[in-house]
Amino acid sequence: MRSPFAYIPRRGPLQSARPGAAVAYLGSLVVVAFLYSSPAVLLAAGFAACLAGWLAGAWTAVRAALRMGLGLAVLIVVVNALVVDRGETVLARLGEVPILGQVDITLEAIVAGVSIGMRAAVTMVAFGIYSACVDPDRVLRALRPIAARSALTATLVSRLVPVAAADAGRLRDAGQLRGPGSAPVGKGALARRLLAGSLDRAVDVAATLELRGYSLDVPRGRRRREPSRHDVRFYAVAAAVLAVAIVGKVAGADDFHPYPTIHVGLGAATLAVCAIVAVSGLAPLRVRGRAVARHRGSARRRSPWPRSHFSAGSADRGRRPRPTRGLTERERLRVLGAARSRGAAPPSPREEHRV
Repeated sequence: MRSPFAYIPRRGPLQSARPGAAVAYLGSLVVVAFLYSSPAVLLAAGFAACLAGWLAGAWTAVRAALRMGLGLAVLIVVVNALVVDRGETVLARLGEVPILGQVDITLEAIVAGVSIGMRAAVTMVAFGIYSACVDPDRVLRALRPIAARSALTATLVSRLVPVAAADAGRLRDAGQLRGPGSAPVGKGALARRLLAGSLDRAVDVAATLELRGYSLDVPRGRRRREPSRHDVRFYAVAAAVLAVAIVGKVAGADDFHPYPTIHVGLGAATLAVCAIVAVSGLAPLRVRGRAVARHRGSARRRSPWPRSHFSAGSADRGRRPRPTRGLTERERLRVLGAARSRGAAPPSPREEHRV
């Protein structure tokens, strides 16, 4: 059983980009969620996060994060409605409650709790997409020159938390398969078994890391960069979202006041911020344009096999050309050497046997 937040390698722009670019893009949505209290802007940020997760192929993680975020949002709304008695629209008077005192349920407190809950839900969706789309090993390689031990700890946490969630699911399924006559497995027993298994796994991981030399102070090697053509896109989208969010905040786009009466402003600045934040969810979209077709055509034209040794029309059909008969041993070795020097696949043994 795989956790919905476990990293799955996929061929997509968000997975191919550097960890810094992915973190900058997802972090910009989180910054918008914490910078604004307007439900309209928070709804746009949540829509952008869900759209980005769907385009990146992490819809399972998005659904799991939405379930957890909505559950947390409901809890925040209930607590805020019971604790805060500000507001003029009183929906219910519960009287004196021990510890809490006089409890009055107001509409303004509920709306304020909804705003805080939406902020928490957007943050959880963004972190769910990060966990499912960003390779922890690439994060470790990126942070190792800066803080090796902290990077290793963060990577282990991001790896072991989904494993612990999968273990909990397996233990729960095993408890349900014991039959109706057996005693039900309580949450306490399940937590104890999960904790014992996690501690055993931690000891094994520590021993493995020690055997691989992570406890030694080794000299730092050269930092290898992994460029990606999608980095510029995510950095640009993150910068645009942050700039628009800051300018909109200064211009009064966050026109929302829950107390003493509810006021939700939908002015031009607010709608512009909502539109730009919502459109930023299209950043992980995979674009197939002329550049890809041109790249494929040029790669096909740079074939290492001499055209004189191929059957007519085979290269134009887009398949690997087949060597013709009548090649001498010297010509065959020259063709194979040219293919190996340029990284092309040599002909199969059946094709060599036909030569």
